[in-house]
Amino acid sequence: MPKSKKGPSNQKESDQKLLEPKVTRFKSNKERVRTLLSHFKKDDRVLILIWADPDSIASALAMKRLIRPRVSGVTISHVNEIRRLNNLAMVQLLKIPLVKWRQVKVGEYTKKVLIDSQPPHNAEFQKLNFDVVIDHHPLTNGWDAPFIDIRPEYGATSSMMTEYLRAQKIKPSVILATALIYGIKTDTSNFEKECTIQDVLCFQYLFKHMNRHLLHKIEASDIRRSELKYFRKAFEEVKIRKQRLFSHIGKVPNPDILVVIADFFNHVHEIGWVFISGEYRDRLVVIIRCDGYRKDAGKLAQRVFGSLGFAGGHREKARAEVPLEKLNNNVANFTTRSLIRILEKHFRK
Repeated sequence: MPKSKKGPSNQKESDQKLLEPKVTRFKSNKERVRTLLSHFKKDDRVLILIWADPDSIASALAMKRLIRPRVSGVTISHVNEIRRLNNLAMVQLLKIPLVKWRQVKVGEYTKKVLIDSQPPHNAEFQKLNFDVVIDHHPLTNGWDAPFIDIRPEYGATSSMMTEYLRAQKIKPSVILATALIYGIKTDTSNFEKECTIQDVLCFQYLFKHMNRHLLHKIEASDIRRSELKYFRKAFEEVKIRKQRLFSHIGKVPNPDILVVIADFFNHVHEIGWVFISGEYRDRLVVIIRCDGYRKDAGKLAQRVFGSLGFAGGHREKARAEVPLEKLNNNVANFTTRSLIRILEKHFRK
């Protein structure tokens, strides 16, 4: 009997549907939180897993507050090393209890929750079967969970978790409100990225409960005392060509300092482009900043460095990482002038 021509196509479509998570649509936040809480019992030990950044840390803290009275224990664990100084300040100043992933014994937990991510986002996440997944990134395929709440229209998962708290009539503590505010601010870039009115309303609600002094201290914690020398190096190396500022700093212990320096120079009024580079491990890292008006940092980064390594970003900010071995220049003698030579031929005359 000959096979139907539609058979393979239908089978493929069927397999694709099986790979798609079954996301439940809720009529209200009250129904959403009621359904979520129904998945937990008093004797459950819950593991909340995150890739630690402000939004995920705050959201995990909110989830812990939400389910803590209903279970026997809750642990928040992170799979990445927390290196960015603002994030370390957030954890330390707000005294947020986190456990490193390698210290966790998964078998001790009866329920597992993934916040601000989905299983395909990380190899460690893919090893587990989660009971709950809550995230604001676009939906991915190849996984499923008993409870899924994916809302990519939201600017931050912190906003989603704030709605859970409000639906349950839980007033956030000063610590929790401050964390959630910071989570919303970072993931929406202070509402400069796409977000919803719900993000704004959640921010407005949390503002009444947060501590502005704590938030300012977290946001201002950009630089370690040991990193001040890199600012001096950046000033010494600055070269300006037609409203474009360039500076190569050399070897750095953490590429985050390049971001801080680039943002600082981006405040100079007469400068339209900022290019700050440094060497981290075996890579040249280039941070690009501009005003985004008739300029596109992301496209420039891709055009200059895309064929050599990683490159990309947004109109106003971008980043490139290139293995040093792929540079034509003598790596040992890479200077600000070397950076200028790589970039200048890509600007429109």
